[in-house]
Amino acid sequence: MDSDLISIRILAAFGAAADRDLLRQAAGLATVPIDITETDIGNGSALLAAKEFDIAFIDAVAPPTVMSAFIAAAKSSKRPPLIILVASAAWQAGEFKAGGIAADGVVTKPERMEQAKILIDRCVRLRSPSRVLIVDDSATMRSIVRKLLAGTRFAMDIAEAEEGIDALKQIASGKFDIVFLDYNMPGLNGVETLSEIKRQYPRVKVVIMTSTTDETVAEKAKAAGAAAFLRKPFYPADIDAVLYGIHGLRS
Repeated sequence: MDSDLISIRILAAFGAAADRDLLRQAAGLATVPIDITETDIGNGSALLAAKEFDIAFIDAVAPPTVMSAFIAAAKSSKRPPLIILVASAAWQAGEFKAGGIAADGVVTKPERMEQAKILIDRCVRLRSPSRVLIVDDSATMRSIVRKLLAGTRFAMDIAEAEEGIDALKQIASGKFDIVFLDYNMPGLNGVETLSEIKRQYPRVKVVIMTSTTDETVAEKAKAAGAAAFLRKPFYPADIDAVLYGIHGLRS
């Protein structure tokens, strides 16, 4: 947890009052102060115009015009919040568009306290800077990945390593949350480094990057515990999709 994270401001414009109350109760159990503002679906846009939030939840059943206005108001804020659509069922948690403006992610509406606590935990992780290590023997590729990560909506502290042994040493001396790991490296290759990371630090999320067309590489990476697989060249949307998945959202 980042010590600089003082509090999180959440706008909850979804479901009935009981649904929002469940989220409020879960927030009371969080390790950081969380300020939740509850509102009906139709009043969210006005609140976004009057107050700053870190995360804004909007019900996915909202009429398209209401949803579009909500997302537009959020994106026009001085400090735009992360916009999360709340779906009533898992099958709805796919890609949503509202008036041509996309939200940042989708979650399923919590129905039990355990689910609400998981959602609140995701909110905390979304606003806490993730410690990220980029591992690639190419300085140019490390720079490209760094720029792509810097362009996302997620807060990150980024470090670099040019090969597997250096990566393992850095992970041993500092707490990392996510590793973007090249497959083709001198010494330990990506899957070998991945296997060692997962053996010693099972909670670290590892994303394998490669330019190879060999389909078995992805299978090996998944079997070794990779959280995701990126084939070069990849683009901002690919990075976003990976990070949405790691943070428990759906793009």
